Amino acid sequence: MKTFNKKLILVLVLAAWAFASCAQDQEYQRVINNAYSGKGRASLLNSELVKRAMTQGALDSTRDYRLGPEDLVQVNVFRVDDLSSTVRISQAGMIELPLVNEVKAAGLTPPELEAAIARRLRAYIQDPVVNVFIEEYRSRRITVLGAVHNPQVFSVSGPKYLLDMLSMAGGLTDEASNLCFISRQAGSAGADKEKTLKIDLNELLMKGNAELNIPVKSGDVINIPRAGRFFVDGAVGAPGSFLLTGSITLTQAISMAKGLNFEAVKSIKIYRNAGSGRRKLLVANYDAILGGKSPDIYIKDKDVIIVPTSSVKEFFKGLRSSIYTHSISVGRGY
Repeated sequence: MKTFNKKLILVLVLAAWAFASCAQDQEYQRVINNAYSGKGRASLLNSELVKRAMTQGALDSTRDYRLGPEDLVQVNVFRVDDLSSTVRISQAGMIELPLVNEVKAAGLTPPELEAAIARRLRAYIQDPVVNVFIEEYRSRRITVLGAVHNPQVFSVSGPKYLLDMLSMAGGLTDEASNLCFISRQAGSAGADKEKTLKIDLNELLMKGNAELNIPVKSGDVINIPRAGRFFVDGAVGAPGSFLLTGSITLTQAISMAKGLNFEAVKSIKIYRNAGSGRRKLLVANYDAILGGKSPDIYIKDKDVIIVPTSSVKEFFKGLRSSIYTHSISVGRGY
């Protein structure tokens, strides 16, 4: 009878261990697809950066480029050679041509300038055909800062887009966040004012939203902020510090730490910075989140996630280990 009881206990313990392990594996697989490390993400984004910069660069045309002071343009009027000339755009943004005198060129694309010149020439020529070609681009200074491999001020010429500048800066580092901020002058009417454009890099690179690959202008400052960090400790597979790249939830944070251990308590504590050296405590029911009964919690910079250990589960874990070790010893004849 005693032998039967021992066998029954052993079977129940091993069954409980197998069930818990299976549940933990399912839980881990459920959230691991949505979790990624900073290094893997940066490599993926940089791969997409190179691919899209090459693809969109081939599709981009100088016909979309907006002219500026010091650009040198060639203006040809079909079958009227005397009206054709090569002129440099003045600092005031103007060019001077025969018959039409001064024409505003800065801020226009070549097709827009062609149309503006043709309107002036209609007073002298029937249905004039005008072509504008860019002979020489002015040098522009674009600054790229933050989490890129080669941050600096670049002197560039010709049409340049956001992807071009990120490529020139060597791509994103492992600490790059999902966002890119572009600061630029608001225009001549508000020369002392700045506006900031916000670009979602995941939307641009991973989802291929080409509209976000905007043309850059002289004086633009492109900044890729560094991502924050959060910490996971306690009964998880790999406790440590992790990059907060974009929106990461509690379940994703736990999966990044290789999931919960067998002895973990599902009531998880989150210590959050409340300012002035204070922290507030959030308590999350992990099972309720996975079951859809409670909303997943978004992790913030400097959050400390603690997964407590169940003393009962820890006891059974030790018992299981002891039984497993004992069964091996008996099996070997010791």
